Amino acid sequence: MTSPETRAEQTRAEQLSIGEVAERTGLSVHALRLYEREGLLIAPVRRNTGGRRRYTTADLEWLLICVRLRESGMPLAELKRFAGLVQDGPGNEADRLQLLNAHQKRVEARIRALEECHSVIARKVGIYSDHLARGAAGGLWDPRG
Repeated sequence: MTSPETRAEQTRAEQLSIGEVAERTGLSVHALRLYEREGLLIAPVRRNTGGRRRYTTADLEWLLICVRLRESGMPLAELKRFAGLVQDGPGNEADRLQLLNAHQKRVEARIRALEECHSVIARKVGIYSDHLARGAAGGLWDPRG
């Protein structure tokens, strides 16, 4: 069993400042404050005796998930809904899954579209590389006609 002193040490060890969390997540301090105001964190952010925010490793892990969801195109309103479902606790897992499945499908569609773009770009890179390797730029698009 863990002693109260050990638990207190673990709690202190896992406390991170807003600057440390910003650095580790890539979010700005302003964005972290916005996430807190918008209710996107699972639990209220603790504060030290001086009133400064102190984040736990659990807060950090959740924020890293939020960052990935946002980077993959999840709208803030949808992220807020997902966070609300998680905050509500057990019993709504099917709703969470439905939300994540819908987002995953959108991400997969974006990936397919980007792969098509990549294919066009790769083809053009190949054409230009071949022409330059032969020392012949003729036959490439010329805006002057």
